[in-house]
Amino acid sequence: MGPVPTVRSTTTAMENARTTRRTADAATDAGRFDYVIVGAGSAGCVLANRLSKDGNKSVLLLEAGGSDRSIFVQMPTALSIPMNSPRYDWRYHTEPEPHLDGRRLHCPRGRVLGGSSSINGMAYVRGNALDYDGWAEAGAAGWSYADVLPYFRRAETRARGGDDYRGAAGPLHTRNGTKTNPLYDAFIAAGVEAGYAATADPNGFRQEGFGDMDMTVHRGRRWSTANAYLRPALGRRNLQVETGVLARRVLFQERRAVGVEFEQGGRLRQAAAGEVILSAGPVNSPQLLMLSGIGDHGDLAEFDLPLVHHLPGVGRNLQDHLELYVQQECTRPVTLYKHMGLWGKFLIGARWVLFKDGLGATNHFESGAFIRSRPGVPWPDIQYHFLPLAMSYDGSTLAPGHGFQAHVGPMRSKSRGRVRLAGGDPKEPPRILFNYMSDPDDWAEMRACVRLTREIFAQPAFAPYRGRELAPGPDVVSDDDIDAFVRATVQSAYHPCGTCRMGAGDDAVVDPQARVRGVENLRVVDSSIMPRITTGNLNAPTIMIAEKAADMIRGRPPLDPSPAPAYRARDFEEAQR
Repeated sequence: MGPVPTVRSTTTAMENARTTRRTADAATDAGRFDYVIVGAGSAGCVLANRLSKDGNKSVLLLEAGGSDRSIFVQMPTALSIPMNSPRYDWRYHTEPEPHLDGRRLHCPRGRVLGGSSSINGMAYVRGNALDYDGWAEAGAAGWSYADVLPYFRRAETRARGGDDYRGAAGPLHTRNGTKTNPLYDAFIAAGVEAGYAATADPNGFRQEGFGDMDMTVHRGRRWSTANAYLRPALGRRNLQVETGVLARRVLFQERRAVGVEFEQGGRLRQAAAGEVILSAGPVNSPQLLMLSGIGDHGDLAEFDLPLVHHLPGVGRNLQDHLELYVQQECTRPVTLYKHMGLWGKFLIGARWVLFKDGLGATNHFESGAFIRSRPGVPWPDIQYHFLPLAMSYDGSTLAPGHGFQAHVGPMRSKSRGRVRLAGGDPKEPPRILFNYMSDPDDWAEMRACVRLTREIFAQPAFAPYRGRELAPGPDVVSDDDIDAFVRATVQSAYHPCGTCRMGAGDDAVVDPQARVRGVENLRVVDSSIMPRITTGNLNAPTIMIAEKAADMIRGRPPLDPSPAPAYRARDFEEAQR
């Protein structure tokens, strides 16, 4: 299938948030395409760019949300606004979590061009080399660290320049913060004083240690995949973007995917495809597979959905990172608290509008760390984001005064959850249960998070700033006290993944080529195919997955494996730091 006359660029729709329209003879005729991609998110925008580079291949990109042209999306400091807005977020919540006092936790998922890369915290974290070596050892052949590092580099342009680990010519711009606040360096210095190493680049040779964090910000703007990948490709006549679209099901002839049925503006439409690619994310990709007849036969029978292929792993293996906030009062007025009034926020916003710099141009996570919780752990299993303010990630709570905090949480929980259908109606939100803290080891790791953070905050580097502990609070000391604090306050770090696991075995959903097992012409390319969650934030790995899968889909040979070594702690069996 080559380009067709009805395929056209939708720059106007992209910029003005108007849904594109087509004058078809029948309500269900949306045309024929070589590739139909469901979801214009962190992976989908990458695929739309890379697959449409072949001028003889037509691409249709379907997105449920609308334009990302909003100051609240584009201004990095406003990150909590789109994350909590029904205009940009699916507004998913978990089922009552049985090990967290029955709380229902928010599970933000982007519903806008750029997907979750348009509503996330913009932290650029690749993960640890041993994460990917573990993927390969578990059956995801071709996904070792040596295999994936070239795709991380191809995707990136690092403001400080490229090297054997970092990219210098990719669409995704990354940079460090300016660290104008003295507390960022105090955090790194305190980690070193506590006996941990400093790292020059946690996305380079050595992840482990304390150092500067990278963010996906360019020229003061959020550098989502919509900005990095999709917008530069809109002039191509073989790429069409449709917004305001609810994908209802993948269309099959026997076990061969032939198109997608979707609803747009109250009309049912169908697009024929040479290949269908689901990039709807770890909640909506398994949901769409199940609505299309691919999943556990018992689950589908519950809602009288016709079975195309029994694939019991669909929706299972759900993983996430949890984090808690260890908060400290600050005795000097150097924190962001002084900017939290209406006038302060106005000045930040005005400067950003005029100059695209200042506090509006950062996500405020400018230093962080990766450490090991105990001897015997071969690579970091605790992550820190440091923030010179005491408030919740989503902006819902703010301490009444100057303070600072560490977002801290374990990286490799053994708990597993599941995404299920709530019914056969595509408009009905799926049921999400992470089953957080269901494994006893999770509790030991959370206690370590609290105690190790307190030790770091007690170091001399924080002496000029350190006041009383705000959270968990000085009375929270015993295991039972910490456990109660965790149950009542721990939050998602918004890193869901794993629900369409890649690899071998009966519970694998896709093979190492991202092809859905048991059917033809259907792939899943997003964080749902991660066999196991990576050590850190998931946006960078998701973009890497799409870069690598794009070569597979186009039939191109993979990039040559990288010979660059990665740090491994030699004394991890005996030492924690």
